[in-house]
Amino acid sequence: MEKKSIEYVLPEEIEKRSFEIIAAELAERGITLPAEQDPVTRRVIHTSADFDYAETMTYSENAVEIAKNLIKNGADIVTDTNMALAGINKKVLASFGGEAHCYMADADVAAMAKERKTTRAAISMELASKLEKPVIFAVGNAPTALIQIYELMQERDWRPAFVIGVPVGFVNVEAAKELIIETDVPYIINRGRKGGSNVAAAICNALLYELKKE
Repeated sequence: MEKKSIEYVLPEEIEKRSFEIIAAELAERGITLPAEQDPVTRRVIHTSADFDYAETMTYSENAVEIAKNLIKNGADIVTDTNMALAGINKKVLASFGGEAHCYMADADVAAMAKERKTTRAAISMELASKLEKPVIFAVGNAPTALIQIYELMQERDWRPAFVIGVPVGFVNVEAAKELIIETDVPYIINRGRKGGSNVAAAICNALLYELKKE
């Protein structure tokens, strides 16, 4: 295995250098990302070091513009893990009037999940659906969260404002993502098994940083 030489890069230059490497590798692979989606997909690649996302990230029509407008108008973000919550730049979100929430560790959520023989993620999505403002659901771990969002849409006259669906894993992950793709809800979803809380946070941050630049 070829030994890699160490580059000495200033801390503030590391991210810039990383994005330059990503741009070069995408060009080598002959991949041109659609302009609107480019900053989001690149940040996901940056977070994961996985170029498969260039092929599997899936966006509904005008998804990035819709999500940015929601944030601009003060939408909240609800995640299915405290890890994703920790990764989201809450200071930038707050500058637009939004808050980030995660209900997974709440004692009453655990109690309700046990009583109803379901997951905390499902209960969390149900609670979030009662927030009286537009909500972007950022799901990076639990396919049951996406399934619950879909079922709530079938049961009552309710629609999430936006769904970021990137749960990771093997059981129900792909099917849960496809359920959301089949609805009329705007979404950013990674098809297939890959994803994670870090990816969900990266997508949120990509949107936030684009708005901050504007």
